[in-house]
Amino acid sequence: MALFGNKNKDTKSSAGGGSHLKISVSNNGSEYTFTLDGRLDTITSPDLEAKINEVVGGASKLTLDLGSLEYISSAGLRVLLGAAQAMDGKGDMVVCNLTQSVMEVFELTGFSRMFNIE
Repeated sequence: MALFGNKNKDTKSSAGGGSHLKISVSNNGSEYTFTLDGRLDTITSPDLEAKINEVVGGASKLTLDLGSLEYISSAGLRVLLGAAQAMDGKGDMVVCNLTQSVMEVFELTGFSRMFNIE
């Protein structure tokens, strides 16, 4: 957790050949924004889960910007669900800028009704 102002971290995961995910984290006090670029799948989802777990204890709001997310698997959905459960009663969680393909997955799985989507 940053003591002063905004903090940015970039994490790249390329452990599985074609799987890659760039996670950028910024915060304004206790409000955190995670910007995802790439694929959120079985290989990359543990990286996002670890980053969320680092901040969720002190977070009043989590925003997940999925504008550059190409693909999300059930493992990625599980991480988002876990984040929402961790924020339940503590603060807000917002998912924003969903690409068409990611929105289709959210609609097919019912996640579009479970999350605050902007």
